[in-house]
Amino acid sequence: MKISIQWLSDYVDTTWSPETIADRLTMSGLEVESVESIGPTFDGIVVGRVLDVARHPQADRLTVCSVDLGSESPVQIVCGAPNVAAGQLVPVAVVGTTLRLPDRTSPDGTREITLSRAKIRGEESNGMICAEDEIGLSDDHSGIMVLATDAVPGEPFAEWLARNGRASGDAVLDVSITPNRPDAVSHIGIARDIAALSGSTLRLPPVSVPTAGGEAASAFSVDVEAPDGCGRYVGLLVRGVTVGESPDWLKARLEAIGLRPRSNIVDITNYVMFECGQPLHAFDFDRLAGRRIVVRRTRGDSRFTTLDGKERTLPDGTLMIADGERDVAVAGIMGGANTEVSEATVNVLIESAWFEPSGIRRTAKALGLQTDASYRFERGVDPELQAWAAARAAQLMVEEAGGTLVPGSVDVRPVRPETRTTVLRAARIESVLGAPVPAGDVERLLAAIGFGTSEIAGGWTVTIPSFRPDVSREIDCIEEVARLRGFDAIPEPAASRVPHENYRTPAEREIYRRVADLLVGYGYREVYTNSLMRRETAAEFADPVLRAGRPVGAPVETVNPISQEMAVLRPSLLPGALQVLSHNLSHGQRGMRVFEIGTVIDRFDAPDTPIAGFRERTHLLIGASGVIEPAGWDRSERTADAFDVKGVVEALFADLDLPVRFVPSEGAHPLVGAHLRIESGDGPVGLVGPVSRALAVRHDFRTGAFFAEIDLQAVAAAAAERGNARYREISRFPVVERDLALVVSAGQPVGPLVDAIRRAGGELVRSVAVFDVFRDERLGADRKSVAFSLRLGADRTLRDEEIDRVVSRIVTALERQAGARLRS
Repeated sequence: MKISIQWLSDYVDTTWSPETIADRLTMSGLEVESVESIGPTFDGIVVGRVLDVARHPQADRLTVCSVDLGSESPVQIVCGAPNVAAGQLVPVAVVGTTLRLPDRTSPDGTREITLSRAKIRGEESNGMICAEDEIGLSDDHSGIMVLATDAVPGEPFAEWLARNGRASGDAVLDVSITPNRPDAVSHIGIARDIAALSGSTLRLPPVSVPTAGGEAASAFSVDVEAPDGCGRYVGLLVRGVTVGESPDWLKARLEAIGLRPRSNIVDITNYVMFECGQPLHAFDFDRLAGRRIVVRRTRGDSRFTTLDGKERTLPDGTLMIADGERDVAVAGIMGGANTEVSEATVNVLIESAWFEPSGIRRTAKALGLQTDASYRFERGVDPELQAWAAARAAQLMVEEAGGTLVPGSVDVRPVRPETRTTVLRAARIESVLGAPVPAGDVERLLAAIGFGTSEIAGGWTVTIPSFRPDVSREIDCIEEVARLRGFDAIPEPAASRVPHENYRTPAEREIYRRVADLLVGYGYREVYTNSLMRRETAAEFADPVLRAGRPVGAPVETVNPISQEMAVLRPSLLPGALQVLSHNLSHGQRGMRVFEIGTVIDRFDAPDTPIAGFRERTHLLIGASGVIEPAGWDRSERTADAFDVKGVVEALFADLDLPVRFVPSEGAHPLVGAHLRIESGDGPVGLVGPVSRALAVRHDFRTGAFFAEIDLQAVAAAAAERGNARYREISRFPVVERDLALVVSAGQPVGPLVDAIRRAGGELVRSVAVFDVFRDERLGADRKSVAFSLRLGADRTLRDEEIDRVVSRIVTALERQAGARLRS
């Protein structure tokens, strides 16, 4: 938000520079992002009185002037203006002053000169009598600027401008207002904090607030039919205004903060909003049907043309301002074209209301329309400010538009806020801040920002002002004291209390980190993708196949999404990983291996969910595509395949000392090709395989893409339950190796055979590995040979007959389970 230093000076006196103000505000919690100087500074320009004017002896269009600059003797200045005359009070740029003069031939339309003593056509000239365009006040170059009679020779020109309400140079602060500080979205709000920080007094404009009723109540009526959306509505009527251009001082104030002046009536409503934070709206009173205002909600979708000339579709339940026949404004956001103030307007109805913040926020989001008014209503305006703000605007309309305020007002207040108090203990202040704060300082600082205090035993009862909805508890009051006193004033303690119990990272978190380290070691890069996605994408990937057949609930939509690209929380990590792979491969990477550990969310009722109806799980996504082994002198280039990802999954479970099984899944699927279900413990925990051909084409994966998505939360819980890895001594006894070549059906998966070997061999089987798969017509058209390498061992020396019995038991088990026979 833009804050003018000149404007602030109306409410608080301080000797601080703009840079100091910015620093103090930032340190007190109102971050100032920048300080920008605007407008001319008028350094070296003073008021002069023209004593005498004579024709230049060598030039018909020049005059030689004697000018009193407040010094002992006048100076001579050669002037070319046609309107210069003796007795005038004028701005004079003295010798040494740098001016930026208009110059149409230069790129920026100006040229810079520094004045020096010079002879013009033989006559000495000591300075320059200035026109308005030569000192940056306007584009007027018809003649020199003639000042009012209150100007004093020798007086700095900037001081004369300030006395006459015309700002000279200014500085503008760009303040970043957090949503919890609605009181700070105005110049008075910022001035209040500056007054408290500097020990100055906040100075408010004198305003006479009309009482409710009177002639105004007879002239029009207000009905609030939606008290849940409008807690207060104040209306004032000003008759006989003349709509026209705003005075210079008003235009200068608005232009300083980046607003374009429109007309005196509209500019006054904007001025008061930026002055005190209360949005206002001015209706052309004669265009209001029935001389009445109705605050109501729409029923069903409707259309309405706003002040910007756009016809908008209003959702059902939109809070509207209507007259006796039609809607005339979208409450708290923008007025309608049908009652807009124009040059023909004579009578003005001023609206000053309190609208419920969340309702205004919903409507603004639905319409895609945020205004200065909605910005303030969304954060919550002061519910006690409406009458004052309306009276302030009416006062300015009387002064600057020649109107007459109709006595009285209409003040409809269906909801009256309660006075909020809290107890503030001196001991608690000392405990939180680490040092005592004198009672007088506490009372002074809180009083400076509008808080009331009454002393009680051990502290105070604090009355919270209505313009601070963010304050409700004792700790909030302590924060106010701390920030105004200065966080740098809190002394560093000589000693600190240290808890006896050291913090320990939960076991599951340690396992997540361990998994990440393992994958990085295998050459995979960790990525972080957006947890929000489009509705269509979430619906497509909310599929049980990506949960290894386990049920998945409906996607979780966000309320008021900032865009359709981020409307739903992700039910799977796969979409984000595919985008990362596709983006990098299309930008020059020949191959990518990535992983992500993140949360997935769906609507699901489960006993272990923190929030009923919503399930959040931590998943692991491993993905690979493209070249993963470049060509070398001893090898050909190799692209990623499903076995690369499967091997990493096996290594991961081995590192966690957890059993793992891979079970083939049959049938085609729109998202996944032929894949394996990953099982560990009591059931499935994930899947591994290629993405479907359709997905590969959509993301332009020329060699396919392969992934594994695992319920890492379940895996980590199982690993944590097993406890820390135990030391196992390397056996001193030899390991026996045996090879088995088995003929099985061509469609027989190898995984179940490995499991059968382990079960039949029991503890003696230390490892099983496939070292050959062979197909030949001599085996049969529907048969294949699979060769296994077995390593057998125990904490003793195994005898040949014992080994033979184990191998025989394994072969028998394979014959029964898969119809296998030893290859001869």
